[in-house]
Amino acid sequence: MDERAPAPPRDPRAPLSLQPIGVLRSPHQERFDAPRQPRAAEGVEGTIELFPGHGYEDALADLEAWPYVWVLGWFDRNTTWKPKVTPPRSRVKRGVFSTRAPHRPNPISLSVFRLLGVDGLTVRVANVDLLDGTPILDLKPYVPWTDALAEADAGWLVDEARDEVAGAIYAVAYGDEARADLAFLAAHGTELEARISQALALGPAPHAYRRIKAVGDGFVLGVTDYRAWFVVDGRAVTVTAIRSGAKRHKLESDPSYALHAALEARHAARADASPPTRAPSEDP
Repeated sequence: MDERAPAPPRDPRAPLSLQPIGVLRSPHQERFDAPRQPRAAEGVEGTIELFPGHGYEDALADLEAWPYVWVLGWFDRNTTWKPKVTPPRSRVKRGVFSTRAPHRPNPISLSVFRLLGVDGLTVRVANVDLLDGTPILDLKPYVPWTDALAEADAGWLVDEARDEVAGAIYAVAYGDEARADLAFLAAHGTELEARISQALALGPAPHAYRRIKAVGDGFVLGVTDYRAWFVVDGRAVTVTAIRSGAKRHKLESDPSYALHAALEARHAARADASPPTRAPSEDP
């Protein structure tokens, strides 16, 4: 008979210790690169590299039977939190616990990734919305019959009367100049069209977190260090031009912005072009 005294209850306010199981590798290098949700990162691939020496090879057994996995990570680039935030789809501040914002008391991320495969300690995933180098805390299978609740509604998003709740409803098109800009950038290894389309299809309303700003008779969307100029007519969004968002001194002297400078030179050389007029230093 075990007569050992039960352990005293743990102080629920005492700090906890977490040990990352691995690290995420993704194409998103900066905060402004990362999509706000996995649905906005559809098709973006990455890998979760688990650390050796912990028996994780056995822990990954049978994971490939599941097409989707919950991925818990740590927003390691956040050092503070905010009790109230303005989410991308809200016009007012909301309590952080009623949002999925990263600025939380414990900056734990929660994403559903599509599972592509498991190779040793490497888990290949898609629909990646986290930054490269994000510490990973845990992996769990996504179980449709318990995780997808048909009776759930859209919470305060319904109160916002945001039609975007139903999905991507704005039609995004590109003018000739914008098409030429995108083709030029793609030829030099910079693909922007999918990210621009995804961002604007969710709604073109100006919002600081979504990096959309009204300028003159149109709008500007920030995508990495580039700017997509667009106009809106009802539910139709037309992108008119892609410009650099770099400061003038970087365009003139920083070799890492050579592609930006070349893009701006193309605009300057178009005798019949009519891009929105602005100084390179303006930044939405």
